[in-house]
Amino acid sequence: MKDQEKSEEWLLYEEAIDQFIQMIAKNMNLYDIAPSVGRLYGKLYFNEEPMTLDDLRDALEMSKTSMSTGVRTLLEMKMVEPAFRKGVRKDLYQSEEDWYQSFTTLFGKRWRHYTEKNIEEAELTIAEIEQLSEQTNDQSLKNKIYSDIERLRYAQNYYRWLMRFIEVVESGKIFEFIPKEEV
Repeated sequence: MKDQEKSEEWLLYEEAIDQFIQMIAKNMNLYDIAPSVGRLYGKLYFNEEPMTLDDLRDALEMSKTSMSTGVRTLLEMKMVEPAFRKGVRKDLYQSEEDWYQSFTTLFGKRWRHYTEKNIEEAELTIAEIEQLSEQTNDQSLKNKIYSDIERLRYAQNYYRWLMRFIEVVESGKIFEFIPKEEV
């Protein structure tokens, strides 16, 4: 249906859906994902049929390169999957309908990366300031280093706990504690 043929109700419907897609795009920033990728996901999610990169480019008025990069990002996060339609030669994509699975994959991947880096950085910092403590004669500096090593060990304990939490999310065991909402 062309825009000039659409009823007022259809236009209001499309506006409401577009607002929700904008909210998805805005919230994707929480996961370090560009809003354009969020809009891409939203378009696929609300589309009844799988779409090609050309379909997506036309719908979102973005370059084919941006579409390709965005789809690749969504594929890596398991938020989009390839689709097949007989007689269609171009690659087709559709959204992953299970947001719970998408979240667990995305959350695990992002948080694991940062948490592992934090554990590693704390260990490097401890080693560095322990070495400094051995070299200095300044007792007040030694006391401060000792105190800060305790803080760093506390941080490491937190990050190790967080790693266990991430494993619970990634494994799906989280749903034993917080069940999925059924429609």
